Amino acid sequence: MMAEERTDLEAQIVKDIHCKEIDLVNRDPKNINEDIVKVDFEDVIAEPVGTYSFDGVWKVSYTTFTVSKYWCYRLLSTLLGVPLALLWGFLFACISFCHIWAVVPCIKSYLIEIQCISHIYSLCIRTFCNPLFAALGQMCSSIKVMLRKEV
Repeated sequence: MMAEERTDLEAQIVKDIHCKEIDLVNRDPKNINEDIVKVDFEDVIAEPVGTYSFDGVWKVSYTTFTVSKYWCYRLLSTLLGVPLALLWGFLFACISFCHIWAVVPCIKSYLIEIQCISHIYSLCIRTFCNPLFAALGQMCSSIKVMLRKEV
């Protein structure tokens, strides 16, 4: 009974991952585009004091900028959104595949091999360098330094 419940739970988790609800109101829940692409008319076009265009021109420019940005984005996302989503999905799948099946095993293999080399290296240090430095320490241990301050 427990194995059957566990299989059902695993199937439910897999189903939940692939059937995740999409928030159509908040489309940037992690705020990854907070400061980058949030561009308004005032961020791009500004007239300094004393150099104003006619009010009608300013209003029409504002409306033209806002509407053209809105519809251009919608048109581009309609035409290229799905193909680019497919491309990015494929790219991140390839990156994940390489990381899981190549990078991590290579790093683990390297760490295993370097551990063996580190044991040999530490053995050589203990065998050759430790006696040398101990002898140098003994030779220099009888040196005495006296500091005098002359006035």
